[in-house]
Amino acid sequence: MSQSVINATPEKVAGVAQRNKPGTGERITRALDRSWRPVALLLVCFGAWWAIAAAELVEPYLVPSPGATLDVLTGKTDYLWQHTWVTTYETLLGFLIAVVVGVAAAVIMVYSTTVEKTLYPILLFAQVVPKIAIAPLFVVWLGFGIAPKILIAVLIAFFPVVISMVTGLKAVDPEMLQLSSTMGANSWQTFVKIRFPASLPHLFSGLKVAVTLAVTGAVVGEFVGANEGLGYVILQANGNLDTPMLFAGLLVMSLIGVILFVLVEIAEKFLLPWHASRRDSGVTTAY
Repeated sequence: MSQSVINATPEKVAGVAQRNKPGTGERITRALDRSWRPVALLLVCFGAWWAIAAAELVEPYLVPSPGATLDVLTGKTDYLWQHTWVTTYETLLGFLIAVVVGVAAAVIMVYSTTVEKTLYPILLFAQVVPKIAIAPLFVVWLGFGIAPKILIAVLIAFFPVVISMVTGLKAVDPEMLQLSSTMGANSWQTFVKIRFPASLPHLFSGLKVAVTLAVTGAVVGEFVGANEGLGYVILQANGNLDTPMLFAGLLVMSLIGVILFVLVEIAEKFLLPWHASRRDSGVTTAY
């Protein structure tokens, strides 16, 4: 490659076009373009729910009206908030433990073939075992406190973290590893400068799956044995045929999952601005 091409700016290279950074208006337009479809779908679902309840096609004790559910959300805010905080705490703690242990296990598996061949089948077996089937055992062993819920959240969120991290660490270009070795980098420097940064896009894909599964794990633990948390609220409402409270609990639980997913998405945006999926501007080939 000639020196003139190397020193040339992107817009001066044949077949390459430079995209300008989008302004505030363009960013707002893009955000609206991405969000109007899911918002429209939610409005359609809400409209169908309201129409079914208004037409009394289903008994109110089976499907409550949106108004009745909203009354519960606004009238029992303190009650719901108390249990929401418990479930959120269990979810976050279980998710964080799963991330730390999962990333550490993935690194060890990548750097040790013996550990990978030993640990991977066990992880696969643990993943296919239904967590709701073994949840009662955790309650028997650990009691009705917060520990069984956190453990179930960890077990459910752990597998996506491990698999995504292993995939990311192994997806590094071998030529980059050879180059770092040629330049005298040791294993730690290669990991910090090359392997770990290259694995982050895969890791965040797993984290977005894991954080939503952690909510499910915490609620499953509350279903089995608890006296607080949204799982407890839903179970009590189901036993009392209090469907407005049941629907309110389900909506709040879903909202927790959505918020946590968005937070991971925001963290990915700020930590990986260099990744292709996060670029608002850059170079585009014209071929």
